[in-house]
Amino acid sequence: MKVLGIDTSASPASAALVENQKIIGEFFINTKLTHSQTVMPMIDSLLSCCETKLSDIDVLAVSVGPGSFTGIRIGIAAVKGMAYGSDKNCVAVSTLESMAYCHLYHNGIICAVMDARCNQVYNALFRVKNGSVKRICSDRAISIEELTKELENAHENIILVGDGAEICYKAMAQTSVSAQLAPFNVRFQNASAVAFAAEIQAEKGNIVSSQELMPVYLRLPQAERELKKRQAAEKG
Repeated sequence: MKVLGIDTSASPASAALVENQKIIGEFFINTKLTHSQTVMPMIDSLLSCCETKLSDIDVLAVSVGPGSFTGIRIGIAAVKGMAYGSDKNCVAVSTLESMAYCHLYHNGIICAVMDARCNQVYNALFRVKNGSVKRICSDRAISIEELTKELENAHENIILVGDGAEICYKAMAQTSVSAQLAPFNVRFQNASAVAFAAEIQAEKGNIVSSQELMPVYLRLPQAERELKKRQAAEKG
């Protein structure tokens, strides 16, 4: 199965072509250019270098959140357009779950955390054993304090990954939580991990059409939260 994976959930953007859990090619870019400027040229270059046409792809995959609201929308829009035009199936991949697929060598718990500001993180826990990933909890927005208390009861090796990993690592340093900070080069999400996760999901039949592909934000954008706060204050 050939899977084209895309990740635009954070500042970097990446695209990868994976077949049968093997990386055929991967492009990664982290510049001041917006994802709307880079993602399609990157995909075109990737397919060209891999001598692959869009018609050769079996499944299109994209990280649907949590993450940058704008970045997620750009990645989903790109996949929607390609899938609709080529009548391809899609796989919606949790950004947090994709990070677990960067650590298939690990036996223990992967704690994926993305900085959600206000002393909160977007988080999900996964157990990795013998190269297999099993979800422990659903994606959620949780305070670092609550997450720390939850992990105090874990008696397994814990690896912190994501852009919120360092913040959590420092917060947990003075507690009984035994957690390791993932090395910088494998700490963050990437498109090949999205594709790996999607290939397994597709084999299980977890596919959607281009119309069904939607973002998962976990909480409202800041502008909407501020609006609701003002409206509540005015009513009060």
